[in-house]
Amino acid sequence: MTRRGFLGILAGAATGTAIGVPLLSGLRGSTSTGTVLRSQLPLPQPFTLPLAVPPVLAPARTDTTTDYYEITQRAAAAEILPGVPTTIWGYNGTFPGPTIVSRSGKSTVVTHRNELPVPVVVHLHGGRTPPEHDGYPTDLLLPSGADAAAAAHHDHHHLSGNVTQGQRDYVYPLQQRAATLWYHDHRMDFTGASVWRGLAGFHLVHDAEEEALPLPRGDRDLPLMIADRAFAADGSLRYPSLDPTLLTTPGVSEPYGAGVLGDVILVNGVPWPVTEVSAVRYRLRLLNASNARRYRVALDPPPAGGNGLVQIGTDGGLLARPVSHDAIEVAPAQRYDVVADFGRYRVGQEVTLVNQFGDGPTARIMRFRVARGGSDDTSVPDQLCEIAPLDQASAVVTRTMRFRHGDVNSMSGWTINDQPFSPDLINARPRLGTTEVWRLVSDFHHPIHLHLAHFQVLSRGTSGPGPHDHGWKDTLDLRPAEEAAIIARFDGYAGRYIFHCHNLEHEDMAMMGNFVTG
Repeated sequence: MTRRGFLGILAGAATGTAIGVPLLSGLRGSTSTGTVLRSQLPLPQPFTLPLAVPPVLAPARTDTTTDYYEITQRAAAAEILPGVPTTIWGYNGTFPGPTIVSRSGKSTVVTHRNELPVPVVVHLHGGRTPPEHDGYPTDLLLPSGADAAAAAHHDHHHLSGNVTQGQRDYVYPLQQRAATLWYHDHRMDFTGASVWRGLAGFHLVHDAEEEALPLPRGDRDLPLMIADRAFAADGSLRYPSLDPTLLTTPGVSEPYGAGVLGDVILVNGVPWPVTEVSAVRYRLRLLNASNARRYRVALDPPPAGGNGLVQIGTDGGLLARPVSHDAIEVAPAQRYDVVADFGRYRVGQEVTLVNQFGDGPTARIMRFRVARGGSDDTSVPDQLCEIAPLDQASAVVTRTMRFRHGDVNSMSGWTINDQPFSPDLINARPRLGTTEVWRLVSDFHHPIHLHLAHFQVLSRGTSGPGPHDHGWKDTLDLRPAEEAAIIARFDGYAGRYIFHCHNLEHEDMAMMGNFVTG
């Protein structure tokens, strides 16, 4: 079946349950666009399993200018639910994958070897990366062994990209600020299923500006990958792929075309974990690695006086000044670096990280147990860094990008400006070194991600930026029937990049566009 044929079937079903019902549920409140996929086996009690922190990957070698890493993508057995084996696809066979820690301005080269039965693509999300290393959806890395021929035969996009077999070097110059980045699969039409199976990991970038601040560090700097999943009766990860081999027909079965929501909340691959903390400040690097679920994250109980989460960073690194929140809304792919002061609680108290957009088991994320006192020489300065606002008057063009589900009679699926994605369709050609304003218009929830270009938020509707829109961003949480304006400077590298909705089911069903810098 061709991609366009599949989208036509999907669009034709929109008046039934395949699209109509989930989309309407996305409009009823500030939650998520999608349908919950239920697990088919008993789930563990929350807050009984210890939090795991992904290991930091050691470089295979290093020199004065570059760190070199090696990662093998392979299937592995994991015990996510107690006593139940689950097959995952993992970077080095783990979920999440190992954390890569880099220095701003020092190149990182990651050699990925593909031992999975399908093609893969690696994207460093938030990286300012040359186009040939950015993870364009058709730049496939075919399997290293006997599966390569079958994978190439079945993948109907393999002739349009830069295709290699076995292994590929991804080169990241990292000429950018300290930030919480992450890497994940980005294969055209199958990103949602591949990430759901486990292909995601942290990539942290440090620099001297950040290290000069008295922020929590070491074991008080916790990367927290939040992801919802569902499990089949045999313990496997349940996902409604039309083709479970991920080799032929893309997409998901009805009624999940609007987004797949799981009923188990994992943090670093552990369901509803618990961890002991000292009564001091901790830095929490919150990453929403879910396919479609949005979270409103808060501490329960809140500390005396409220404002339990002090935001210090976002997708593109440090904010100019900290911002205090009672709760933070986090859309898929977004990162929020926050400081939580557990010194505002008594020793022995339990503090739950909750999801105010959830219900039942999805209303809880993880728990902190304040196990001991501690001395704390950290603080959150009133000034974190300098961020110069981009001048709207310097913008050379204003573009409008409309993200919506196509007319059910148009044989299209999730579209940008009424066009489904094609590698040959160019939506914008920004001149290298220029600034542009993009007006983003939505029908439902769409977390909009730009590759290469970090941006600043100018407005939402007739108002200014929202409470979570500060600083440099690469992903915007665009809400139903909303218009937002962002401003970006397109510099660094010339070439073809993409922008897309990071609801991965929307992305897989054509809600992507190309822009070419030059």
